[in-house]
Amino acid sequence: MRITGFDTVLVDFYRTNLVLVVLTTDEGVTGVAEATLEGQEHAVVGAVRLLAEKVVGLDPTRIHATVYELLRDGYWRGGPVTMTALSALETAMWDVSARALGVPVHRLLGGRGRDRVRAYANGWFSGAKAPEDFAAAAVRTVEQGFKGLKWDPFEAADLTVAPRDLRRMLEPVAAVREAVGDDVELFIDAHGRFDVPTAIRVARALEPYGIVFLEEPTPPLGIDALAEVRSKSPVAIAAGERLFGRDAFVPLLARGAVDYVQPDVTHAGGVSELSFISTLASAYSVPFAPHNPSGPLSTAATLQVGAAVPNFRYLEIMAVDVPWRGDISDEHLVLTPEGDVLIPDRPGLGIELDLDAIALHPFTPHPMRIFDDAVADIRPPDARSYFHAE
Repeated sequence: MRITGFDTVLVDFYRTNLVLVVLTTDEGVTGVAEATLEGQEHAVVGAVRLLAEKVVGLDPTRIHATVYELLRDGYWRGGPVTMTALSALETAMWDVSARALGVPVHRLLGGRGRDRVRAYANGWFSGAKAPEDFAAAAVRTVEQGFKGLKWDPFEAADLTVAPRDLRRMLEPVAAVREAVGDDVELFIDAHGRFDVPTAIRVARALEPYGIVFLEEPTPPLGIDALAEVRSKSPVAIAAGERLFGRDAFVPLLARGAVDYVQPDVTHAGGVSELSFISTLASAYSVPFAPHNPSGPLSTAATLQVGAAVPNFRYLEIMAVDVPWRGDISDEHLVLTPEGDVLIPDRPGLGIELDLDAIALHPFTPHPMRIFDDAVADIRPPDARSYFHAE
């Protein structure tokens, strides 16, 4: 079998554009993956084109050797654009390899150790402004079946925040905790906003609400800063979505900077790299909770890893999404009453794209809005659930 093409399709997804890749072969077996990089879509498309020039004619089942050689021969290593394109190629090669054998990807990763993973919801709060809005949205999401909720309450804060503002920002956290009770897990994201003393102050202010973790309290490349925050934080610390490849995760773990590790299959290197990073984390007894706020293909790939690695703890996933999410693929996700997502058992990643439906939602520019007080505007007003009942 030989690769005959590696190309991209883009689809508007409200706050970003999904960058989807399609790997074709001379035997008619097709692999798909996701290369979404918010605000850098065109750069990733260019990187995919460069990879396509190098991989056409290669054996798509020769995954590890091909990725190694591409990294070696490319000279410049790492970075979000290169690694996102390479992650998509690697994942699409896994999809082709498993499809050719008629088995799910997790069979090739060592076999399924579980048939479901615990999920927590992102995006459930879209459009909420006042504490009572967050509380009402939280109740609706719990009624949908989720037992975990994540959001960023810190508006446009940058490096520091005044005590009065912090108290106001945490009012929705208090309202949500009161509305859903103690049995629902809460996760708070800071998107790398704070300097060290502010992050420590924020972590201490969050302690009364019993959160599972505070995610990315300091900028992503400051591992020593993160370790300092963790050493003084009364709540668990999570990070890793903006780190690329195993080399970035070794010091994160070795310095004791995190309680939960969060690589993203779309950026960190693909399916096998996520599996490798989970093994690194297990050596430090750190649970594995991959970052996954994107589209159907990143979710499909993350679920395949989740089936196989023992220390997989949480799946991040959008509670609601654009109305056309259900149109662009045959994604079939089941959310159980216990708050788990079932892992598909179809060949490959278990998902097919509908290119005609994708064409109805062409590329639309979406600037990043984390620091302009629009962090809660994450999904459109007509967003809907795309899950199925067990």
